[in-house]
Amino acid sequence: MIDAALLRAVLERQNLTCSDALFDKLDRYARILVEWNEKINLTAITDPAGIAVKHFADSLLLLRALEIPQNAALIDVGTGAGFPSVPVALSRPDLRLTLLDSLNKRIVFLKELTAALELPAACCHARAEEAGQQPAFREKFDVATARAVTNLRDLAEYCLPFVKIGGYFAALKGYEVEEELSEAQFAIAQLGGEVEAVRKFVLSEEARRAIVLVKKVRHTPPKYPRPAAKMKKFPLIPR
Repeated sequence: MIDAALLRAVLERQNLTCSDALFDKLDRYARILVEWNEKINLTAITDPAGIAVKHFADSLLLLRALEIPQNAALIDVGTGAGFPSVPVALSRPDLRLTLLDSLNKRIVFLKELTAALELPAACCHARAEEAGQQPAFREKFDVATARAVTNLRDLAEYCLPFVKIGGYFAALKGYEVEEELSEAQFAIAQLGGEVEAVRKFVLSEEARRAIVLVKKVRHTPPKYPRPAAKMKKFPLIPR
């Protein structure tokens, strides 16, 4: 379905490679995604070139932005259709993957997807602010990632509670992220994080990405994450 030459060319410009085995898995992923998208809303991007560049290559940029340790535990928060973590885990099968989403229909899709791709993954139906308070999830992961439209301040509150001290929260955000990052700095510090770097990538004229890397340097205070309504009413800003 997807164009192997296009995907490989885009990845090569980012010093990433795509083996035949990885391409076959990604092509299967694309077919399942398009098939399921006719039943439930998973993505607005369904053309082969768009899937190859804006979903798969975009997701794999995480491997350029962050050196993820072998056998690391990675949680994808609000994973949706599995981006960025499923392409990353297909490229790095040593990773221990957890897919978290609040919509059960997406979890049903992800279970079928990961089974079809023979990719071991825990698929968890839960809201991030609830799972982040559970001992089974709290500060248990080397990496938490999210590719979400939520502002970075709130996203940090959802994601940092999952991360071990010394681990990373990697947020895939729009290319012009500076203002959003400035507004999130106070919250990140309150939650036990420290911004280490912002990596920027250009895949094409229409596909540009910033990845914000936040290192977990202190335990997240027990009261975080808060319920979504409380986060909205009392945002983590200097007072």
